[in-house]
Amino acid sequence: MFLKDKERGTLIKVVDIEALINPLVPAVVGRSQAGEEEQDPEEFLKENLLFPSDEALPHCWRDADYQATLN
Repeated sequence: MFLKDKERGTLIKVVDIEALINPLVPAVVGRSQAGEEEQDPEEFLKENLLFPSDEALPHCWRDADYQATLN
């Protein structure tokens, strides 16, 4: 799955989808798609990632206590 880094504007290929949807994990491992060669894996904080359409990640992927904030 590809996401976008808010700060750099580059696409990030997420390596571990399970970590992405787990609200207890604050960061995911991915590979930046900047340049012609795929970059080495690095950690990206979920709070700094967006969908390529600039839409935010679902709140339930980022906050384990998201249901408490709905009230």
